[in-house]
Amino acid sequence: MLNFKMLPKTSRIVGLCSVANFINAADRVIMPIAIIPMTDEFKWSLHWQGWILSAFAFGYFTSQVVGACAANRFGGKTVLLFAVFLWSVFTSVTPFVATSVPALIFCRVILGLGEGLGLPTIFHIFAHSVPIEERSRAFGYLVAAGSVGQTFASLICPHLAWRTGFYLFGTMGIVWVLIWFMFYQGNRALEMDELPLYVPKVTNPNVMWCEFVSHWALWAIYLAHFAMNWSNYIIMQWLPTYLARNLGANKESISFTAVPYVINSLVGILSGHFADTLISRKWSVLSVRRLMTGIGLIGPGIFLLAFCAVDNLLAAVVFVSISMGLCVCNSAGHLSNHADIAPNHAGVTFAISNTLATIPGILCGPVTAELVTASHGRWFPVFVIAASINFTSAIIYCSQSSASQVL
Repeated sequence: MLNFKMLPKTSRIVGLCSVANFINAADRVIMPIAIIPMTDEFKWSLHWQGWILSAFAFGYFTSQVVGACAANRFGGKTVLLFAVFLWSVFTSVTPFVATSVPALIFCRVILGLGEGLGLPTIFHIFAHSVPIEERSRAFGYLVAAGSVGQTFASLICPHLAWRTGFYLFGTMGIVWVLIWFMFYQGNRALEMDELPLYVPKVTNPNVMWCEFVSHWALWAIYLAHFAMNWSNYIIMQWLPTYLARNLGANKESISFTAVPYVINSLVGILSGHFADTLISRKWSVLSVRRLMTGIGLIGPGIFLLAFCAVDNLLAAVVFVSISMGLCVCNSAGHLSNHADIAPNHAGVTFAISNTLATIPGILCGPVTAELVTASHGRWFPVFVIAASINFTSAIIYCSQSSASQVL
């Protein structure tokens, strides 16, 4: 077993937070896969499937800013401990409430609330613990770990009884909570992560709330994040259903939904190192952030259009995998940009950004169901809208973004 005490402090923090994101991301994939056999068992309509899939986003939407503020007030390690415990418990109890749609939707909302606390808290921890020259790769590993979690869940869940997937990943979260608790208990000097390895240069630690929505540099990040998530939620929520209902994928072929996440995780790590290499070779931070965000938005938009234009399972998987691989370049782009322009408030700015970027998660379920139904089973309008949002947001980000502190 890996001995965390032998690793540098920054590596231990990045490693444990990445594992938390692995579990966080895996938990989100279980329902989109399980909903196929669950629908066969409980006879849900397409519209009910949409609401069940989107219920997670309602909870996720409400807890972003709460998580960032709680991390500032109580310390990131305490909030992250609570968040992982909460989402793991509600993942585990999902099979017990599945016979009642209202109870299942409520369970999914609380699951989303717990998971919504996670990433803002991790951004708070990273902004206080990771030097700027290592930041792109740290966020790269974080995002890649999430992709690995989605890959792992996509590979094994189609081959398990649908209830087993919820039990398995819920248990993994509880185990992580115990490890995190013991790690910090053994490091009393790290009792509060307000005593960081790296203290960012801050000119004004007290910022009014209106400042978080008063700068175009911040809105460029918010809109880029919104666009990235619109595409991601469509793929995460509907890819198994699309492959099964439209391309005739059987139970074994549903495992192909893991391929995009494999590509996503590999490219995430490579893109992080590539971005840091460019910065070390005297590229400006702003140029690197714009380059990686441009690749991460325009590339996926193009390949999503190609994905919906083919009727072959293998070609569809290839195109959606390329789309997801390019999308992860955003981790070294606008996602890393939070710590550049608001180093002492990265948790809050990310929370606001991720709150706005959760709106697609709320809308994608019912809106996709409505568009497909109104189009008599055609998915083309769904992907045209996603691509258009990506292209527009890329233009705005590349023209309005900044790498200088604005808060």
